[in-house]
Amino acid sequence: MSAKMPGPESNAGVVLVVDDDLGSLNMLCDALTTEGYSVLVARDAAEALQRFEMTLPDAVLLDAIMPNMNGFDLCQHIKQEPTWAHVPVIFMTGLSETEQIVHAFSCGGVDYVVKPIKIPEVLVRVAAHIRNANAARLARQAVDIAGMGIVLLDRQQRISWCSPRADHFLKNAFPCTGEADASATWLRNDTSGYATKPLPGGRAIQAQRIGQAEFGETMFLIREVGAQAPSDAMRLPDAVLTPRETEVLSWLAKGKTNRDIADILGMSPRTVNKHLEHIFVKLGVETRAAAAALASRMHYSD
Repeated sequence: MSAKMPGPESNAGVVLVVDDDLGSLNMLCDALTTEGYSVLVARDAAEALQRFEMTLPDAVLLDAIMPNMNGFDLCQHIKQEPTWAHVPVIFMTGLSETEQIVHAFSCGGVDYVVKPIKIPEVLVRVAAHIRNANAARLARQAVDIAGMGIVLLDRQQRISWCSPRADHFLKNAFPCTGEADASATWLRNDTSGYATKPLPGGRAIQAQRIGQAEFGETMFLIREVGAQAPSDAMRLPDAVLTPRETEVLSWLAKGKTNRDIADILGMSPRTVNKHLEHIFVKLGVETRAAAAALASRMHYSD
């Protein structure tokens, strides 16, 4: 069965439907296409992975029971790939026991629909999860625009998600090492809060531990710097600023307003003002311009 692609006016997103039941595929494809989605289909896990290699969907509707690799294992596989991990996976299955539902969420699913499915309910859930995933993606990729990337380590200290720029940095730093989690090992073994990995040509990547994120994850900011930049950058600000103050100062140096900084970092403008007050005192300056100039000299605007 081929994918159903609506006309160029469609902008609702791309949904991958994975189900070995032809009747369910046809019903879901018709409903999603009517709502303006571009629809990709797969009859098993192998075809689903091929679709991921072809294009990155905005959401996945996934049957749990399929031949060969089941839906639970497929979801785990998707979530282990950093560039795919942000895609929301919605399980749809006849399995309704609590243990099976818990297993679906532990594998990385964001929702669970019990068959026989109700099309209006599925459409509402798909729209909500795509909207939430897009908001999270845009917030994280805002850091990429500034020349940095984000990496998240889960509770097991494995990479659970990284932004495209961070993925690029890590692949340059750990090419073909033979150790699948070499970059995760590098991050989790650092105790200083700043891990530095030399690159060819006198450059290096620097990972700054920001703190805890949701679901027990640890967040790192990743950027590429000059050979001497890590020590230069840390000479003054990092001796006195908290990680949160460092983030605020970094965005201030890039010309962001207090409201912009609040939106990017997920805090209120009032909290940004409080951080700036502390930053001014610690850096010995009185104005935003002076703080921004100092931050730029200390490589906080790279």
